Amino acid sequence: MIMIKFFEQKNKGPAPYEAKSFRSGFTLVEVLVAIAIFSLAVTALMAALASGISNTTFAKQKMTATYLAQEGIEYVRNVRDNAILNPNNAGFDNFISAISFCGDVGCGFNDSLSLFSCGQNCELYLSNDSYEANGDNSGIDSGFKRILKFDINYNGQKEVKVTSTVSWGPSDKYSVQFSEDLFDWTEQPQNVIPQNGGSNGNDSQGNINPSPL
Repeated sequence: MIMIKFFEQKNKGPAPYEAKSFRSGFTLVEVLVAIAIFSLAVTALMAALASGISNTTFAKQKMTATYLAQEGIEYVRNVRDNAILNPNNAGFDNFISAISFCGDVGCGFNDSLSLFSCGQNCELYLSNDSYEANGDNSGIDSGFKRILKFDINYNGQKEVKVTSTVSWGPSDKYSVQFSEDLFDWTEQPQNVIPQNGGSNGNDSQGNINPSPL
């Protein structure tokens, strides 16, 4: 009789208070640890995405600044060529006269491709899908500045060194600079010996001088 009661009690299973200890699940500490790990993973992913977007934006801005700096050189070369080719002008001397007021002050080109003095504040504005330093601040501020400077009679010769600098960012933190020597291609430059019996090229090669970031 005693043995029968013993086995009947064993078959009933654990008491209600004992069954609770066998239930599976996560404790509060485990849940908090899982949330912390997930948060760290998401934070790292967001930081990587933000860095990628920032780098992409900077690369786009630098490419645009490079094109704008080279465009400044092309504008000045166009002024030089027009002065030389126009029979009503005085050739290269007229080109020097057209840029003499700029010198080291800083100039920009307006929408009619005319030079004007803008000092260190040659902001470029987007107007009609083009970048213009119009002087009247009309259009959309592009965030870029382009300053053109001229060193006349560079190297003691009838030569002009043009420097085109484009800056952007907070306090103009970033900049790209191009420089090129322009001379009267209708005359033989002094102290230059043609290579392989050929004639001199039109202009010396421009230099890309990006400022350290």
